[in-house]
Amino acid sequence: MITGLTIGDRLIGVGKPVYVVAELSANHNQDFDQAIRLIEAAKECGADAVKVQTYTPDTITIRSDREFFQIRGGTLWDGRTLYELYGEACTPWDWQPKLKQVADDLKLDFFSSAFDSTAVDFLEGMGVPAYKLASCELIDIPLLQRISRTGKPLIISTGMATIEEIEEAVATSRKEGAGQIALLRCTSAYPAFPSEMNLRTIPELMRRFGVPVGLSDHTMDIAVPVAAVALGACIIEKHFTLSRSLKGPDSAFFPGASRVQIHGGSGSSCREISRRNSLRPH
Repeated sequence: MITGLTIGDRLIGVGKPVYVVAELSANHNQDFDQAIRLIEAAKECGADAVKVQTYTPDTITIRSDREFFQIRGGTLWDGRTLYELYGEACTPWDWQPKLKQVADDLKLDFFSSAFDSTAVDFLEGMGVPAYKLASCELIDIPLLQRISRTGKPLIISTGMATIEEIEEAVATSRKEGAGQIALLRCTSAYPAFPSEMNLRTIPELMRRFGVPVGLSDHTMDIAVPVAAVALGACIIEKHFTLSRSLKGPDSAFFPGASRVQIHGGSGSSCREISRRNSLRPH
């Protein structure tokens, strides 16, 4: 049996409308007004929630230009240090309560990916309704324990993880008090290509763990999330930007809000599929 979860006033699970999360990521480009416009665009596109990331360069890495802290491998960020990139990409913490108020006023859920215990403490003070655990943090057992002890719904991305690591993360979360868990299928590439997505993992994760499963989508269009919902995805998390022409650390990787809206209102196509999939013959 698949156990659902509730975020705000939304019940999320099999047979329920798909829950669409708009990920702001670094696409605010350190401009508070642009962050507000992103939240407003998420509402116009039909999202149910907006999500940010709560870290600083000092909570996630160290200031170093040694080899292991330099970015290489043919990425957009090659030649930079991790500290420089995270300094540009982070969402300032003093913005986050204000952005939550904007989201609340628009009737959007607002929550975050926490990257360490200080972020959890901060987000608890804000009263977020749920937490996201990023793929790269799935093996951070102390962080999982801290988040789980809040008792709030926990959405775990599984990019890069082995099945054994997912099993440990779910078991740890349940043991520490997380009674509402969802998993997200994720391919940790920027951008990801449809051929890499392996969406058949979605029903298998649902069968194996008995929790709602969704998709954290890094592809450039909406065909992949629509297909994911047809396979049972209950949550779609989609990164987006106001325009790919904006110069920021993530803008080139994700679709603009106008493109998402043109292709179905960022969720309406997914919701129609989930509605039809939940119908039963009379």
